[in-house]
Amino acid sequence: QVQLVESGGGLVQPGGSLRVSCAASGFTASNYYMNWVRRTPGKGRELVAAIRSGGSPSYVDSVKGRFTISRDNAKNTVYLQMNSLKPEDTAVYYCYADIYGMDFWGKGTLVTVSS
Repeated sequence: QVQLVESGGGLVQPGGSLRVSCAASGFTASNYYMNWVRRTPGKGRELVAAIRSGGSPSYVDSVKGRFTISRDNAKNTVYLQMNSLKPEDTAVYYCYADIYGMDFWGKGTLVTVSS
């Protein structure tokens, strides 16, 4: 059974850093596209970062240079390191896996950037 569990969200001040994690089970995450998406009431859903099975990452322009997506294959976990956080980064962050055209989602973790 495919499961994705996000963790690591919380409250952080503007300019601060946070790392969110996505623990995968039921499949080998390194073999598939893994993605981080965020959702806010105003902007809706936005693909923030993705990493291919070959390891090449991609980012939405608004987070380039600030966010880094990575994997720990031994832990079957994907991370999103977020630096220089801004209030507009406030959102629920979801991890999802694209497995042969089917999407599997976690339940999300809330990141709040506020002073």
